[in-house]
Amino acid sequence: MIITRTPFRISFAGGGSDLKNYYEKFGGSVLSVSINKYIYLSMHPYFDENAYLLKYAKTEQVKSVDEIQHPIIKTVFKKYGIAGVDFNSSADIPSGTGLASSSAFTVGLINLCNVYTDNYKNKEDLAKEACEIEIEDLKEPIGKQDQYACACGGLNFIQFHKCGNVDVEKLYLPTDAYHVLEKNLLMFYTGKTRAAGSILAEQKKNTTNDQAKINNLHKMVQLSKDLKAELLKGNTDAMGEILHAGWMYKKELANGISNPDIDYYYDLAMQNGAGGGKLLGAGGGGFLLFYVEEQHRTKVRRALKDLKEIDFKFDNKGTNVIHYSKAKLYRSEL
Repeated sequence: MIITRTPFRISFAGGGSDLKNYYEKFGGSVLSVSINKYIYLSMHPYFDENAYLLKYAKTEQVKSVDEIQHPIIKTVFKKYGIAGVDFNSSADIPSGTGLASSSAFTVGLINLCNVYTDNYKNKEDLAKEACEIEIEDLKEPIGKQDQYACACGGLNFIQFHKCGNVDVEKLYLPTDAYHVLEKNLLMFYTGKTRAAGSILAEQKKNTTNDQAKINNLHKMVQLSKDLKAELLKGNTDAMGEILHAGWMYKKELANGISNPDIDYYYDLAMQNGAGGGKLLGAGGGGFLLFYVEEQHRTKVRRALKDLKEIDFKFDNKGTNVIHYSKAKLYRSEL
């Protein structure tokens, strides 16, 4: 059996500039971090060497790769010639919550299939391949930041060049600042999941044709650069102000990014001492993230007592293999 573990990510600033319609014209950048909430994928030979047993949110037992219903599994298995396997998926956080679960799944699956077929790719190559599968093969209306954040791990400034190339720069903060940043970030579950596709499709259209929204995205990219500079100086408190500014810009990019419930809890946190925050992911549901200095944390937690808080720490490893055992299930020779 082989098991991969791939982290989810939190995006702080610049989200949306990783969409092709934007970065091909202007270039883009985001600042994000992977966290210790993971998706675990495992695979081993199936008893029926000519069939598949797949267990994720649903169970599939099929004879042919063409019968597989899960589009990512189907595409990746076809590419790597995977057959006769028992595949399992489990995660710490549900999908549709703004933590890049779909891209984490794709990255983890590509990593798993490479190891299963005795191949090796570095983490940036895994991310690049995940982008090709999700964006080019499956035509998902998404960007490139999630694949690189989940594959590479750590606190990163990720640049998207007009030519399509992606650069990942790891940010090394002063030790004290790193731990303060980690402790001052609080994450609360809104209780709602959502499919990102429709919101991202509208955002893509708006940031292609609407100059005011394009200008907003320009400002969001600049915020990612400003945040990088401040964090490298050890100024973690800049996170609150930059998160807030980015959230105000983002809400104007498309309908459905926020709603009255999200606005209510966001305003409540701000009234009780949060320095700033944002809704993670495309919008409409998932997790609210806030930067809260130590003296205000208890007050914010009490104010948001109706929401489930998720404790987390930063992850620095990215996708990796946590178990490898490749014994044969059966003997083919006499």
